[in-house]
Amino acid sequence: MPSVFHYLLARLELSGLRPRAPRLRRGQAMTEVVLLFPIFMIIAFLTIKIFQLLVLVQKMEIASYYAGRRWQLESHINVGYAPDDQKLKQDIEKVVQGYISSGTDARQVKLDIERTQVWNVVTISVETRPPGLRLFCKYPKQTVCAYPYGNDCINGYDYICGGGKKLEVVKYVPNRDRPIQFVLPGLQ
Repeated sequence: MPSVFHYLLARLELSGLRPRAPRLRRGQAMTEVVLLFPIFMIIAFLTIKIFQLLVLVQKMEIASYYAGRRWQLESHINVGYAPDDQKLKQDIEKVVQGYISSGTDARQVKLDIERTQVWNVVTISVETRPPGLRLFCKYPKQTVCAYPYGNDCINGYDYICGGGKKLEVVKYVPNRDRPIQFVLPGLQ
């Protein structure tokens, strides 16, 4: 038994009002996909590299805070209480290297601590791996970084085409003259 829908469809066909099915043009969308897919992949790869650098910088900031705070609390000027600051520095450096190196493009992580009269200067230096974007190194630096681009363009070109970059974070940590028990305010 025909339904109302079939009846209406038959009436539209007879009256000539039924819309025709659009003609299919095979291969049209395929051309756009083939042309745009490599551009999409390049943009995605660049975005991933930028976010890797952002994560690395954030990890360096967190690690420098950890290193500075631990050095402040566990190292002392009085040699009677600090028999082996070198061992403490090596332990902090091992923890910092493990934290920064996991999941980032860090090739070499180095921790330097310099004692001064009032401050301890804690410096973390990280050398990154090259990003592997040789596709952008086809043209010379002078052509790519011509006017109005400046020093930032040259730094970016050196990073992409020349290899890794050296990043550095510096923290100033006050000295503690004597070992005292560390008590958080409000916990007494």
